[in-house]
Amino acid sequence: MLRAFQIELNKLISLICKIFKKNGSVFPGSITYNINQKILEKIKYPKYVIAVTGSSGKGSTTSIIAHILKNAGYHVVFNESGSNGIRAITTLILNNCNIFGKLKADVLLLEVDEKHLHLAFGKNKMTHLVLTNITRDQSARNGSPDLVYESIMSAVDENTTILLNADDPGLLKTKLTFNGKIVTYGISKTKDSYTTPKNKNIDNAYCPNCQKKLIYNYYHYGHIGSYYCRNCDFKRKTPDYEGTKVDLDNLTFKINNQSIHLSKNILYVAYATTAAYAICDLIGVKNENILNALNKNKMIAKRGKEYKIDQRKITMLESKNENPLSYYQSLKFITNELGTKTVILGFDNVSRRYKYNDLSWLWDVEFELLNDETIDRIICIGRFKYDVATRLNYAGIKNEKLILVDDINDLMKIIKEKTSGHIYTMVCFDMTAIIHKLMEGDENGDN
Repeated sequence: MLRAFQIELNKLISLICKIFKKNGSVFPGSITYNINQKILEKIKYPKYVIAVTGSSGKGSTTSIIAHILKNAGYHVVFNESGSNGIRAITTLILNNCNIFGKLKADVLLLEVDEKHLHLAFGKNKMTHLVLTNITRDQSARNGSPDLVYESIMSAVDENTTILLNADDPGLLKTKLTFNGKIVTYGISKTKDSYTTPKNKNIDNAYCPNCQKKLIYNYYHYGHIGSYYCRNCDFKRKTPDYEGTKVDLDNLTFKINNQSIHLSKNILYVAYATTAAYAICDLIGVKNENILNALNKNKMIAKRGKEYKIDQRKITMLESKNENPLSYYQSLKFITNELGTKTVILGFDNVSRRYKYNDLSWLWDVEFELLNDETIDRIICIGRFKYDVATRLNYAGIKNEKLILVDDINDLMKIIKEKTSGHIYTMVCFDMTAIIHKLMEGDENGDN
């Protein structure tokens, strides 16, 4: 009775949110989860329950998996909104159950916050878990990468098939202790790979088996790359699913020698696509259906969408706060682009999950990459614009290149009158919505 009550209450609250045009992805679950936090253990799940987690890339990976499965004719329930905490997951699952607690789908696909995975999967375990990477991320909440890893592994058992990124030694160590099935994926050396570490801090520099320092054949970014230990046999071997011949300029690469289209010219998209290909192959999706979804019925990139302001292109890159490697990939993308550029940086809140505002992570971001002659201006917006500007000064960027915006409503005017070139926003989720609204107002003649 209680299960049925929670399911119907969740649906009712979601309907009310929809009527009043409020975001109902989290609030209904906040109510129903607090009534009985074991509710998800009482749900009858479909044959395949796939969770995707990691410090970064889980949203893009989940979207590509869903795209492939839907194109192959599977009925998929997944958190398209990107809300990945336990209350949002509760909202999604209960809204897709009948009164008897059966989830009506072929596949339940969940992007899950890495510290909420054990909350979502207590008694009921996922059939498959995709691990993207583990890096320093939201340290004020998560602590060290090792603590995050332990939290993730507490949510699996031997019946769970783990698909992990073999280019991350912090994930490959799973092979040392996990007795269930492990499948690996990764990306081979590209023209942009490098042999000397460019980041000041490497998250996993030592062998998890013998604690000796790892030797790298090459790095993709951070500690992600090809590595081995001189002291023992721990090393990156050829993954079960490997992306090769990555050509970001032409949006192509290969997975196990099959040509694949990339939706965006950023390396993390190659990782997300390889992981999506692998997990769909593992659950039995026909290869021709996977290739059709990736190469013919192509999906639009979730992030990095392009718009126009007075005939100037604006590319909106979402960079995850408190995650230096997320920022690094956006910075590399911008600096690799040709032509004159304007960059917009800033945020109003460090996190959507807590109120304390630790800014130490700004000093781990390689903002030195923006010290580039092709960048005309850097616009700092949001509540922490002075902190961002100070970090940029320490990166060697001169004050005359910086514009600090006191009133966000003046942003469109400043862009038009004081900047030139292709515009790139490199902001977190909260500012993305604000900039979207300003652009819409500008189109309507409000700015």
